[in-house]
Amino acid sequence: MAISRRRVLDMLRKEWKQMFRDPRMKPIVFVSPVIQVLLFGYAVNTDVRNTNTFLIDHDRTAESRLLTSRLTATGYFRIVATGTSPDQMVHALDAGDAVVGIEIPAGFARDLRQGTGAVQVIVDGTDSNTGVVAQGYATRIIGEFARDFVSGTPPRGVDAEVRAWFNPELESRVYNVPGIIGLLLLMMCLLLTALGVVREREIGTLDQLLVTPLTPGELILGKTLPVAAVGLIDLALITSVAVLWFHIPFRGSALILLSASLLFIVAGLSVGLLISSISHTQQEAFMTMFMFLLPSIILSGFFYPISSMPIGFQWLTLANPVRHFLEIVRGVFLKDAPWSLLWHQFVTLAVMAAGGLWFATVRFRRSIL
Repeated sequence: MAISRRRVLDMLRKEWKQMFRDPRMKPIVFVSPVIQVLLFGYAVNTDVRNTNTFLIDHDRTAESRLLTSRLTATGYFRIVATGTSPDQMVHALDAGDAVVGIEIPAGFARDLRQGTGAVQVIVDGTDSNTGVVAQGYATRIIGEFARDFVSGTPPRGVDAEVRAWFNPELESRVYNVPGIIGLLLLMMCLLLTALGVVREREIGTLDQLLVTPLTPGELILGKTLPVAAVGLIDLALITSVAVLWFHIPFRGSALILLSASLLFIVAGLSVGLLISSISHTQQEAFMTMFMFLLPSIILSGFFYPISSMPIGFQWLTLANPVRHFLEIVRGVFLKDAPWSLLWHQFVTLAVMAAGGLWFATVRFRRSIL
């Protein structure tokens, strides 16, 4: 049977009204993504700032005090306590009161002028990311300080002039906030599609729809198109917050971002339909949704670099639509990436969206007929 435009429009009006019949749905659909992007933007931050530091200064000279001010002036270290013995520093590290311990030995200024000497830096390795970054900052600052004061140093042969493209300050927020768009869009598509359809099955309204002249195709269009519209509205809200509130640079084409988002939303809707076809209760759909959502986030490259994963998992990420969408989003936001550099991600997303929607539609039809 051919798809009737009138019946689809009637179904769309019915779904839109039903989606927002509960007054609590509007805040969940439109306010919750904004709140989440604000929380993620501030909380998901791998920059190491104001690291709690325990200082022991045995030298107590102008040079040792200047080194201390160099460390704190960068904003990377914050002296939270001082002491006179290594046991005090060890206790502070053990208790979690400090993450970094710095011990300046007696005779530091004398040894510094002679081109020798050392400063001990102890780092709490419990959080390996913070430890490695803090250790690198301390090593660089102390090394630069020593070069400024060592006398008789032979001229250096080669200086490295380092410059970061696309993110000059190397702020993790600039990298993370665009990626949040993919996570929130996927979550919204799964919630509204999977839980919405299963809820109708539980209360019996889905059975009532089946006795109407609606075909399965019209029913699927009526269930998915309103969610796609909500996803595009959320895309506009989240992008506005990223650009206007967090000042994330948007250097690329809005058309490329919109096209990629449409493909990604269709892929998310297909997963939601598939979950609704194998779930009989909302609790079952909710648990199944998170069984898909968490691995998708972990294997997307949002939290952990894909290059650092085992080879098998790197291949597995190729089947994850979130990975390809995040590559497009970050390329559009930060690099002004053109179509020619993103075509393989678009092709992959298109294949996933088309294949997933076809499979989910077939499975959904079988579950309702």
